[in-house]
Amino acid sequence: MKMNSILRKVKKLFINPYYFILDKISHEFFARKIGVNMGDNCHVYGKVSWGTEPWIITLGNNVYVTAECRFVTHDGATLLFRNQEPTLELTRPIVIGNEVYIGARATIMGGVTIGDKVIIGTGAVVTHDIPSNSVAVGVPARVIKTADDYFEKAKKESLGLGHLKYEKKDRALKEYYHYKE
Repeated sequence: MKMNSILRKVKKLFINPYYFILDKISHEFFARKIGVNMGDNCHVYGKVSWGTEPWIITLGNNVYVTAECRFVTHDGATLLFRNQEPTLELTRPIVIGNEVYIGARATIMGGVTIGDKVIIGTGAVVTHDIPSNSVAVGVPARVIKTADDYFEKAKKESLGLGHLKYEKKDRALKEYYHYKE
């Protein structure tokens, strides 16, 4: 028993730095390597917590996961009751549809399915299913409008710079906002 504990610690000593470096090189490759099921054209921007059971997380096609998001596949509070019920375990998959944007620091709880063409707002905590063509925000997340409504409003308010890349967009934004260096 004690030897297994020591072996786990030694394994962590070597695996953790490997995963740390891998995540720095490519967030998407790291996610796939630890078992996240990812469709085509998925983008992961920044550090993301994929939880302890990443293999039960599925991302569809064209999914954008931004910095510091958390995917929580299990309910750790069951530990409080394991002395009364040693087999108690609540672990559930997370399923994300196609064409989904998950804002920074959002938390997606186990058992949740997010439909297609959905925007999850920054800092939202998603505790229940979100239907397709929705924008969901808040704690707990609730649907506030359709993705189509969001798109129409975004077109009206657009600065028209989305096609530009990196430095060109930065220069155009500085010019637009009259920023002097």
